Amino acid sequence: MAKRTSNHAFALHFFSFFVLTLRPSLSSHTPPPLPILPLPSAYQLSWQLGEMALFLHFGPNTFTDSEWGTGRADPSVFAPAALDARQWARAAAEAGFSRAVLTAKHHDGFCLWPSDYTNYSVKSSPWRGGRGDVVGELAEAAREFGIGLGIYLSPWDRHDSFYGDTVKYNEYYLAQISELLTRYGEIKEVFLDGAKGDSEKDMDYLFSCWFKFIHQLQPGAVIFTDAGPDSRWIGNENGVAGSTCWSLLNQSSVKIGGMNEPYASEGDPFGHDWVPGECDISIRPGWFWHESERPKSAISLLDIYYKSAGRNCLFILNVPPNSSGLISSEDLQVLHEFSELRRIIFSHNLAQDAIVTASSTRGGESNSQFAPSNVLEEGIYSYWAPEDCKTDWVMFLDLGQYVTFNVLQVQEPIQLGQRVIEFHIDHLEDGEWNTIVKATTIGYKRLLQFPAVKTQFLRLVVDKSRADPLISYFGVHLDPYSIIYDTPGSSTHASFNDSQVILLRKYNNSANSSIAVI
Repeated sequence: MAKRTSNHAFALHFFSFFVLTLRPSLSSHTPPPLPILPLPSAYQLSWQLGEMALFLHFGPNTFTDSEWGTGRADPSVFAPAALDARQWARAAAEAGFSRAVLTAKHHDGFCLWPSDYTNYSVKSSPWRGGRGDVVGELAEAAREFGIGLGIYLSPWDRHDSFYGDTVKYNEYYLAQISELLTRYGEIKEVFLDGAKGDSEKDMDYLFSCWFKFIHQLQPGAVIFTDAGPDSRWIGNENGVAGSTCWSLLNQSSVKIGGMNEPYASEGDPFGHDWVPGECDISIRPGWFWHESERPKSAISLLDIYYKSAGRNCLFILNVPPNSSGLISSEDLQVLHEFSELRRIIFSHNLAQDAIVTASSTRGGESNSQFAPSNVLEEGIYSYWAPEDCKTDWVMFLDLGQYVTFNVLQVQEPIQLGQRVIEFHIDHLEDGEWNTIVKATTIGYKRLLQFPAVKTQFLRLVVDKSRADPLISYFGVHLDPYSIIYDTPGSSTHASFNDSQVILLRKYNNSANSSIAVI
């Protein structure tokens, strides 16, 4: 009995030691700040981290030199002699695109898979003896090269006789959606639009029903339309987002097929829905391949990248296969050069060895969980957080030596909401802080361009925020190819030759203290 009492006393003593000694150290761990609504879903986060998608417009239009097919082209015109979906997927993966989105059916109603609900498809064409499946071949290739698959299924159908009948056509459309979302494995994006000719039949699309059905079959798919629900059209086909760009939106304020600018371009800081922007543009003047057209230069794509992915949006670039069923060699060359430009500019952060301090740190200066040094780690899951209820939000960087640069990259941990409304970045010159750039909104990624600056000391000042600001990444880069003039907000780029191969021409990197307003 005495032994049991002794053991009991020892246990009580040990428990008291644990509670009084260890528990305080555990409870001192500072929790993350409260998220601010609205927030992205898990699949919206994955989509945003993908940053770029490749669009593939392909179909009878490719062979008839058309953009909007009539729906009356004979299926026999679809006869690509060398179609290679592996080439498409390889090109996307090697150029850094996270997914490929195929026009499974464009406005002409022709289906690139053997649908059970129409004969106006590849099964009525001579390609693969009528047994081919473009969607299936791309799905297999996408898995092989590690990219996601998206599908475009045009609501407007100029071929099907049911078009104009609300019940019958919506049944037909959902039957085809079901085929596409159940036959080919995981679908990352379903891309819809409101395009329709002015003189065409009126049609009531049951979008709410479609969206629920799509998410039922593919819970991880992002649905794109002019108004969401998961991503939104930015309002133009130039690939350019607003210089202010919120992922927040009120979906009730936009209409699919309506004129939504500038609201869609800029978003809404008071929006109740998380609907980030998607910027679409074609590498060629048309969306489908035309023999007479030539691709944009890599320098032009870089400029669009700054104004799309660099403004908190996803950049979706259309690269149409030609009538042989291949991406043309000149387009592949541009994609390679575009990839090289981004690698040269962004693969090295000139601030990677910087000493980073801040006006305050959540949980105290010794709390590494929210330390300002976290902004040198790539990604959004580590970040600097200031103390609660402070009136100044400033981060300082000592680069260790004088560095010349003309691009800054800033990111927010958007899993906790989009916060920053206005901010500016200064450099220290002759003992005084001079502003390099003023800007609005950050979001997932903000790329800021300005005339070249040479300095050792930088500071980021958040002027206005929806809640205590959080910064997940800060990058300092030199773009030796883009020429940024002193005029606020304007930029131009190095010229390129007639073969569309870029001319990598460096320019004078002398420091310039002019302020760019982004």
